[in-house]
Amino acid sequence: MCLISVDEVARRLHDPDLRLADVRWFLVRPGGGLADYLAGHLPGAVFVDVETVLAAPPGPGRHPLPEPDWLAEQLGSLGFGSEHLVVAYDDWGGVVAARLWWMLDNLGHRRVAVLDGGIAAWNAAGLPLETEVPALPPARLVLGDRWARTIGREALRARLGAVTLLDGRAPERYRGEVEPVDPIAGHIPTALSLPVTDSVGPDGRLLPADELARRYASAEGGGDAGARETVVYCGSGVNASHHALARRVAGLPDPILYAGSYSDWTRAGFPVATGPEPGEPLGPGDRPG
Repeated sequence: MCLISVDEVARRLHDPDLRLADVRWFLVRPGGGLADYLAGHLPGAVFVDVETVLAAPPGPGRHPLPEPDWLAEQLGSLGFGSEHLVVAYDDWGGVVAARLWWMLDNLGHRRVAVLDGGIAAWNAAGLPLETEVPALPPARLVLGDRWARTIGREALRARLGAVTLLDGRAPERYRGEVEPVDPIAGHIPTALSLPVTDSVGPDGRLLPADELARRYASAEGGGDAGARETVVYCGSGVNASHHALARRVAGLPDPILYAGSYSDWTRAGFPVATGPEPGEPLGPGDRPG
């Protein structure tokens, strides 16, 4: 399962197996997601904080993946168990909610989906919000003990030019025209610009599968988007998960996530490229400065 509609969630709202996760988060507005949650959220939804639940303390990047057993404990304490259908939503076309979807799916919990259209679609359907914070009983969540299909900076450096590398950030950040949070502006050499938000239509819902497939093929030069392994990254590994969601819906192979993403690459002092072109793979002498 990848996506779930507003209508389906509304029908299942009182199903004891349903768990709603509000994953609203803002890069430049710390605490904004929780504030918006408290102002109004889907009935029964629990706030799941990207900073403190879906990431380890900053180290290799701003939002490293936490240890799987720690994640299971945190989510279990919030009431998410192995028996539950977990539905994650945000207010940004699923770009943030996909982080929780990817984490649970990656660690073997298949009953997880992103609410297509998020809270905006819920509001557009005239469905109710509430401000009460639910107190769900703790649950037991059993997850795998290690992350799959991830890559670190040294391994990625060695494979530049041999994989399709997709940068999910805004185009102006890719080109190096602006950089609001990381040490240096630009992109990882050989990366292609493919903003995750381009997978979302004007209504906030994910584009149809055939459109997504064409988008990936076009970004990769018109070839077969599944011809070689694809690595995805963003600023800190949160939004890049949306590429995994979009590719799953499009019927394409799951990508490899560079979890540290651009924040890890630049903090390590690795060379970057600027401008609209991908740039060349690094040579033997291109070491961190």
